[in-house]
Amino acid sequence: MNTPLDAPGFPREEVAERARHGVAAIYPDAARYGVSVFGGTVPVAADALDAMRLVPPVFVPRRLEKLIELGREPVHHDVDLRTDIGGFASSLPVYVSAFGSTEVAGRDLGVAVSGQAAACGIPVVIGENVVPVNGYRSVDRAGRSMLRRVHAYLDAVPDGLGGVVVQQSTEDADAEVWNLVYSDPEARALLDSGRLAFELKVGQGAKPGLGGMTLLDSASAAALQGRYTIDEAGADGRRLRHSSPGTFTEEVLRQQIRLMRNNYPRARTWVKLPPARDVLAAFDIAVTAGADAVTVDGAEGGTGWAPKCFLEHVGLPLAECLRRIGEPAARSGCLLVSGRFWEGSRTVKALALGARAVGIGRAALLAAAAHDDGVRNFVRALSAELQLLIAALGKYSPEPLSSEDVWDPSGAPHAPAWDASAYHDGLAEAP
Repeated sequence: MNTPLDAPGFPREEVAERARHGVAAIYPDAARYGVSVFGGTVPVAADALDAMRLVPPVFVPRRLEKLIELGREPVHHDVDLRTDIGGFASSLPVYVSAFGSTEVAGRDLGVAVSGQAAACGIPVVIGENVVPVNGYRSVDRAGRSMLRRVHAYLDAVPDGLGGVVVQQSTEDADAEVWNLVYSDPEARALLDSGRLAFELKVGQGAKPGLGGMTLLDSASAAALQGRYTIDEAGADGRRLRHSSPGTFTEEVLRQQIRLMRNNYPRARTWVKLPPARDVLAAFDIAVTAGADAVTVDGAEGGTGWAPKCFLEHVGLPLAECLRRIGEPAARSGCLLVSGRFWEGSRTVKALALGARAVGIGRAALLAAAAHDDGVRNFVRALSAELQLLIAALGKYSPEPLSSEDVWDPSGAPHAPAWDASAYHDGLAEAP
């Protein structure tokens, strides 16, 4: 039956797509897979963080302090961007956020990003499912394995800077990924220099409440059968691999962090949270349990495959995550945030609202694809913007930035300081 019907104001084409393609229509166009990065699609007009403005003051006592220290008027080049990120020294308040075994990252781009980010002296997170899908090592160091990314980083990182963070999902835990890295002589240089961390993935921005998803050809899907949930993905014969999101309660999260610290005492402990409604409670539990850094992906975050309804309608925008956590709580630990960071003003706003550093994911992949030196050139440009913006605010490092530097046109109040001990004693609920 193919009778055209008129339906003014109704998304007729979207319905027709579902009628023609079934389940495949709830995902982005499969033809873009492998040549595109996905993730949050929150439009700029709806992004509260972008709507905010940085507001320099008239009176700049910190500039006077810098003038006395230098014996001359300070300029933006005098802004020192060096930042401690989850126990790692970084050349600026930026790290490369996780991308794992997706087709785009699994090609040479993932390795190129690792090497160039290392040369810039910024930490890199190696995302979930790289080992279960691509293996831990390749004999010729030329495959898509995790160790190839580690080698690329170690070959380029300057002394005293950077670090590698290995993320673990449920399937990674089954593959004992952290044990492989921690005991491998080829990764020993990371441990010996204090530049290895393990990140417990609780959730992500692109699809909070779900695990990772990757499109596979039939042969690859058959090889992973039994380790993952595999679904039909469309008429082209490819299959959709689902990871488990994991099951967390407050006590499970506490115990997981304690186990990480006890079992891997020479590695730093990171935790990645989704943009969930109880993000403040989860952040506080992770910090008090001893996490060196807690990453929060906004709904704008993520680079991987996800259902369109999740990309457009599920999860809190990053500005709301920052508001719910609040600057006082964020300063109690090391809050890292990701979600559509690619230029300086959005970065400085996030830092002023309590973040220690921001993650670049899609921007790093796009930069690596655009030019052989793309990530390094991108980081140089971002560094220059950060120095100019922070200097304009009368400050000369990221650390003094605060909410006084940001005007929020919505007038929405940010979360006040709250009594974490009362929450842990069961006397109060997290806001």
